Order: sequence, then C-alpha cells, then structure tokens
Amino acid sequence: MAPAFDIELKDAVAPLVLALDVGSTATRGAVYDAAGRPVGRRAKVPHAFTTAPDGTSEIDPEQVVAEVRSVLDQLTATLGDQPVAGVALDTFASSLVVVDAEGRALTPCFTYADGRCARQVRALREEIDDEALQQRTGTRVHSSYWPPRLRWLAAERPDVVRQAAAYLSLGDYVLRRLTGTVATGTSSASWTGMVDRHRADWYPELVEIVGISLDQLPPVHHLDQPVEVDARRAAKIARRWPVLTDARWYAPITDGLAANVGLGAHDETSIGASCATSGALRVLVREMPEELPGGLWCYRVSHDRALLGGALNDVGRALAWADVTLAVGQVPPEELSAALVAEPHETTPLVLPFFTGERSTGWAADARAVITGVGAASAPVEVYRGVVEGIALAYARIASQLRQVAPQPERLFAGGSVTSDHPELLQVMADAMRTPVTPVQIKRTTLHGTALLALEDLAPDVRRARPERGRALVPDYNRRPYYTERFQRFERVYEALFA
Repeated sequence: MAPAFDIELKDAVAPLVLALDVGSTATRGAVYDAAGRPVGRRAKVPHAFTTAPDGTSEIDPEQVVAEVRSVLDQLTATLGDQPVAGVALDTFASSLVVVDAEGRALTPCFTYADGRCARQVRALREEIDDEALQQRTGTRVHSSYWPPRLRWLAAERPDVVRQAAAYLSLGDYVLRRLTGTVATGTSSASWTGMVDRHRADWYPELVEIVGISLDQLPPVHHLDQPVEVDARRAAKIARRWPVLTDARWYAPITDGLAANVGLGAHDETSIGASCATSGALRVLVREMPEELPGGLWCYRVSHDRALLGGALNDVGRALAWADVTLAVGQVPPEELSAALVAEPHETTPLVLPFFTGERSTGWAADARAVITGVGAASAPVEVYRGVVEGIALAYARIASQLRQVAPQPERLFAGGSVTSDHPELLQVMADAMRTPVTPVQIKRTTLHGTALLALEDLAPDVRRARPERGRALVPDYNRRPYYTERFQRFERVYEALFA
C-alpha cells in the first residue's frame, strides 16, 4: 500500500526538499520528504500583476525575491535542525527580466500576459517562417514569447538594451539574487521560444535575428544538473537558513512542467490538465515528435524529455469575469450548479473565451472574447453556461491536435483551483473532449511536481506517495452530437474573426 499523504516532520523520510512556486497570484512554498509527501505547513505570500489597457502585465522582480525569502524564512523555521537536501523553484513561464552587469534589474518582470509587442508579432511573422520556427523551437511567434518582446524592447526602450548584460526569466533572476549563480532550467529556456528543441540549447540563428547575443543568455541546466552556489552567497545562506547549508540548488523550471508531474501525468500514458487562472493540456514524452501540429507547442524540459501540448490564457480568469459581469452571485449556488451539469441546450450562447488573447491553437495574440447567440430571453445563467462550455471547447481543440502526435494517453488528470471552485467544468470537459477526466484532490500540485522533479536526483530509489484522486468523470455519449456541433460552430466563428 502506498504511504499516506500529508505528514508531520517526525514521520518524514529523508532527504527533504524545499519547493518554491512563483505563480500568477502568489509565491508559495512547502517542504516534502523523499516520498513526495508535504511536511508540516505551507507558506504563501499573495501578489498581483500590474496591468493596464495597453496590454501591460508586469510584476516587480525584487518584490518576488523578497517574497521567496519570506517563504524560506517561514518554512525553515519549522524544521528545527533537520537539514534540507535540495531547494527547487518553479515560476510562471515566459517571463523576462533584463539586468545590467551588476545583476540589477533594468526592467520590471514582463509576464506571459503582456501584450504590448503585438505590432512586433505581426512584423516578425512577415519576416520569418512561423511554421518552420515552430518545427525548430516548438513555439510560434507570439506575444508570450521572447522574440517579439525583445524587438519591442529595442524599439521602445533602447536605453535598456544598451545597458543590458543578460536577459533572464524571473526564476533565473531569483536564483541569481539568492545564490549569485546565473543559470536557467531547460524548461524555462524553452518557454522563451528561443531554444532548439532537438539540441536542448539556445537557437543561435534566432538569437541573432532578435538582436541579442548568446553571451547575454544564461547557461541551460537539465533537471539532473544542480547549480553551483557562489561561495559568498553560500555563507549568507548558511547564516540566515542554517538547514540549507548543504542543500543542492536546482535551476528554475516552469510551472507547466511542474504541474503536469504533480498531477501524476509524468509519462506518455497520461494527459495533465491545469485549470487555474490560465490552463493547459500537456503530455510528457521521452521521444521527441519530428513534426508538430500547427496548434501545439513542444518544449524541451531536460536532455531526455519534452512536454507537448497547448495553453489557454483564460480559464479561471474567464470564470472570474463571468462571476462579476453576469452577477451570478445573486443566483443560489445549487441553481447555478444544476444549470452547469444539466442537459445541454442549443439556445446556450456560444462563447470564445479569449479575454486576454489566444495562445493554442491559433496563436491569435490579439484575439478577444466573443459571445454569440444571445437572445432577449437569455438569462445570465445561460451565458455563464456558455462561458463554461467555451472553456471546455478550447481544451477540446488542443486535445484533438494532441491525439495526432501523442496517441498513447489513457487517462486525463485535472487539477488547479478551478477544479475545486467550479467542479462542474470537469464534466463539461469530459463531454466536450470525449475523455474521462479524473480530478486530483490535493492542493498545490505545482509545488508537488517541483519537489518530485528534484527528488528524481536526490532520492531516485524511494517510492513516491500517490495523492488522493477523485472519481473519474466519464463522457456522456448522448451529448456527443451537441458538442460536435458546438465544436464546429466554434471553429467557424474563429475562422471568420481571427484566422
């Protein structure tokens, strides 16, 4: 029988790993034992992105460093003299911080949702072969990736570019501030859109095209390659956090990779579905696909693995919009829940939920949400149902392409805040994707995955505990004709407006 989950320090199996997660809404941390079980309490420091109508989406990188230090303070204080063997960090992906020669930030952290480089996206698509780029890097030209953002910086902030010594992802910046070491994880590098997916290293031709040099980029470290800590910083770490004195520090990884592993989708047999502020469907594969469908990305995440899938900007964000705009708080919760799991009806409005633009499958960065089919008698609850169906159909669009290159998955594990706040979405997803959906019923699957990946190096022979899973939600095949027609209508509206 697998060991129990959630334990006290006295029951922990050494070695311990301290995992950190910098997400869209907070910095979090937890300690895990060698079986991958959370030990004691977790720590959390909330934050928010600074946004503006022009597409701005930023966060102060020094604020994040302070949050990480606070989380380390909180967690190490609970361990007594129990040593930590490793420190692992994940962050939201596709971030950028520019630093000078002293390592000082010259810019805020630009997040994946910053859309101010839309003009540069259009220009780059005219300049380079987008489809060929996808086959080489696993990514398209899109506002969430570095190539158009670097072009935007050169055009809008040339003073920053003149002073730039290095271009870092947010996790790289945090790692440098804590350890004095410049390094990036393979997945963090890949999510910039500038890594050759076959070589698992920076793509020199693209680096030159966007106007920077290879020596301005951090060295790439795979999952089994801890980083060297600067001697002076090591002394500071030992003084402030004695239990970390002998810890290995790992290069930062992306939250998408961590979330998939934390859900239990750690090989070709399982799809991981993240359902939080944003969302994704992903499969972790050992064999790199030669040809990618046009709507998917493929990120190298280590020397021996790649992550294949697609991402949605708006899942929890779309539902939050619906909660406020449609004022469903005035509707009794049981009535809203019943409406979301009821038999679908053709009068439900069709919603394309691109509130902050589209990533997969069409890469329309400047797309915005569309609601069609609203009549005079359409109630707020019906429009809300349309938003839920729209999210499920957006997942289904990714799943249809994923099956072309990853036909082996037998299961789909779903996790994230939306799965607990809006569990009805999972049944709609199962119906729209024609795939059983199993909810993973632990919090912080991303933190869990970050710990598990470090434990592959720290404790490879220890059996991992399996987190609790809920009942699988199976597709209702009587609803197949409805969702087939909805899927086709979604595609027609998309083609008319965004293709």
